[in-house]
Amino acid sequence: MNGVQLLLIILGGIAVSAFAHRRGVQPGLVVVILAAAASFLPGVPRLELDSELILAVVVPPLLYSATRNASFSGFTQNLRPILTLGVTLVVLTAGVVGLVGNWLMPVLGLPAALLLGAVLAPPDTITTVSHGDELGLPRRVSAILTGESLVNDATALTLFGLAAAAAGAEETLFDNAFGLFAYTAVTGLIIGAVFAVIALWLRPRLHNTVLETSLALLLPFAAFLTAEQIHASGILAVVCCAFLFSANTTLDPQHQYPGAHRTRLQEDAVWPVLDFLLETFVFAYIGLQLRFVISDLAHASAKPGLTITLVASAVLLVTVIVFRLAAVWVMFRWWDLRHRAFVRRMETDSRFREKVTRRAQARMQGRRRRHQSAGEWQGPLGAPTPRESWIVGWTGMRGILTLAAAAAVPPMLHNGEEFPGRDAIQAIALFVTLGTLLIQGTTIRALVRRLKIDTNGERERAKALLERGEALIWATVTPGKAPSTEDFDAQRTLVVNAVMRGELDDDTAKTLVHDIDLHQAAETHLARREAEHAPARAETARTAGIRRGRP
Repeated sequence: MNGVQLLLIILGGIAVSAFAHRRGVQPGLVVVILAAAASFLPGVPRLELDSELILAVVVPPLLYSATRNASFSGFTQNLRPILTLGVTLVVLTAGVVGLVGNWLMPVLGLPAALLLGAVLAPPDTITTVSHGDELGLPRRVSAILTGESLVNDATALTLFGLAAAAAGAEETLFDNAFGLFAYTAVTGLIIGAVFAVIALWLRPRLHNTVLETSLALLLPFAAFLTAEQIHASGILAVVCCAFLFSANTTLDPQHQYPGAHRTRLQEDAVWPVLDFLLETFVFAYIGLQLRFVISDLAHASAKPGLTITLVASAVLLVTVIVFRLAAVWVMFRWWDLRHRAFVRRMETDSRFREKVTRRAQARMQGRRRRHQSAGEWQGPLGAPTPRESWIVGWTGMRGILTLAAAAAVPPMLHNGEEFPGRDAIQAIALFVTLGTLLIQGTTIRALVRRLKIDTNGERERAKALLERGEALIWATVTPGKAPSTEDFDAQRTLVVNAVMRGELDDDTAKTLVHDIDLHQAAETHLARREAEHAPARAETARTAGIRRGRP
């Protein structure tokens, strides 16, 4: 791929996205459809990238950006469904898809079929969440899907490494799957935490907004590549680093320093642009591969061939859609039944209620709880409602990671033989990704509208929290007096303390901190302009006085 091709893709993506926004359609979906159609035009060249380029260059910044915008409280409150979807469901999906793929294409062998299952297992739910307000998604659904997208990638890539090793393509540090998963997860989290600590120490010592923003842009690549170098989870390293770094730079008063507000505002402007450029490129790249993938399969001498691959793609597309729907429904309904039984026992068994309450109060001692007052216990969070389950189940579009993992399938085994069915695996990944985007991506808005989920209560609560936070801030403002740097710092500290007391959530706090940063930047700019123009105004006044005969 040359620079001109890349530039044309980005320019075309900008034009298509502008049209899609006016029509109220997801831009990525329109880009991938038009790119797939354009691939059949005469003279359209084939775009070829290194097999690991997307995984190493595109995935880390997109994942980092999604994490820095995620709600930590939403993640912790919905940890159970997030782990259920991000770990359990991914493992089950990889196994089911692998078995079905092995049945349809026995020439692949079970290890390669399981590798195909790992490639198709993780959905790209973050793309849907990014349009959550437009779709009318409930807040809890958005939190669950966001958390799932931050976990399922690491699970799928671990399964990918195990399956590749079983097929004879690479070696792993542990033959045991649980040992490998534990090593990759724990080591990845440690590496992410280390890079976050280093960046938090270095950031206030740079004394330059451009350098501080550059440091944030390099963090996802540094954490990902370092983790991958020692065979740990680069995905979890990026997620952990982003969580710790963004939370501390935004909500921890200990990590505030002069000029920090300017860097936060600049980062808030830079990351959406980077996200758009990377997502546009990847979706266009996905679509532009369609004709060439079909051509490769049609002229390939090795099995399974074009016909079998197309049939397998259709069957596996139905498999991943139906299995996610069924699995989400069963998991969440089973959870709901257990929760109902728990609540009934709490109401009828006084000894059980006292025992559970005593344990909960013991766990809360010495800790500040978010979103609930100290000493208050509300029981475990219930399962998502049936309507929420339908949305979560239908939000299973495959995306960037599926294509990146398929491109990373090694061409050769350790014994020098070709990896079995590599072209077929990459083709199926492309067809399933396109299929889920076309089927689920175009109907998710209609499904949400059909379910008629009332989010007015959530909006009212969010509005009330925002008004409560604004009241805290305005209480510190002295009428007629320009606020100083110390005043803005005090306002941010008030917001953080309100979060720690459970009066505000971290989403509201981020919004308030952003508003405070904007106000401080505006006041600083006005003060600087006043200082710059003060000599000129003094000279003008002196000249006018002389003309009037004054000394």
